[in-house]
Amino acid sequence: MSFPVTRPRRLRATPVLRKMVRETTLAPGDFIYPMFIVHGQRIRREIKSMPGICQLSVDQAVLEAQEAAELGIPAITLFGIPAVKDSVGSENFSDEGIVQQALRAIKKALPELITIADLCMCEYTDHGHCGIVEGDEILNDATLEILGKAAVSYARAGADVIAPSGMMDGMVSAIRPALDAEGFVNVSILSYAIKYASAFYGPFREAAEGTPQFGDRKTHQMDPANAREALRELALDLEEGADMVMVKPALPYLDIIRRVRDACHLPVAAYNVSGEYAMIKAAAANGWLDERAVVLELLTGIKRAGADMILTYHAKDATRWLRGSD
Repeated sequence: MSFPVTRPRRLRATPVLRKMVRETTLAPGDFIYPMFIVHGQRIRREIKSMPGICQLSVDQAVLEAQEAAELGIPAITLFGIPAVKDSVGSENFSDEGIVQQALRAIKKALPELITIADLCMCEYTDHGHCGIVEGDEILNDATLEILGKAAVSYARAGADVIAPSGMMDGMVSAIRPALDAEGFVNVSILSYAIKYASAFYGPFREAAEGTPQFGDRKTHQMDPANAREALRELALDLEEGADMVMVKPALPYLDIIRRVRDACHLPVAAYNVSGEYAMIKAAAANGWLDERAVVLELLTGIKRAGADMILTYHAKDATRWLRGSD
């Protein structure tokens, strides 16, 4: 029927009616809160390019995780900054590594909180790349052995989920048997199956102290111009045994999130990355945007695109806003 019989505005007439017919619902249970862990005690060092986000010592990370859990955020993901970096990222697979220490402490304090260990080498290596380097080349297969060792070390420390993020070919197929061989058959793999070589990672590299010392990451992270390739990467990780998959970044790749959602039945995560966070924080600080309204709109958009879970630095604030508190 045409106007005036058909009037879509009828269903927008009141706040309660709009809520009743809302197609996409955002909730604290959708969020995963990223945290950066450093050595030391009583350290809470704000990251200049990410206002409100800090590098945290283990004792402070426990408090931060406690706050997230009390807000109803079900999961955190941990990134580590090692005491010493070397060519193979040794602290990444040390049982006394900084993330391993944080996992044990957080699990002791909050056994029900889901802990996700990001698994990559860039923060741990002195060259800042995501794998073993020979000359100017990042060696794929030599890196896989280290990823398997690190995954086992994280699982031993209490990680519920291992999240390989380096975009090495075969990373899931290396990690799954390594975990299973050590009895960690119930530890899940959230694969960064589709991670683009994005300009939106700048603030993260400050936070994680993982800037490449030469070159870039375009030989392993995806070309931002490609979409069909994302489905190829997805298919490979599904075949290798991923339990969940990730698209990173989120906002410039909403079309990719939708394609991934339509192509698989696994849970899909999207990473609302540091550059996306920093842009909103900068605009809000200048009075150019309503931070609360914009954050809730963009997170709803990510979920509407098909994400089941959203890694976001806005997680705590967004949860408070959704609950109607300050």
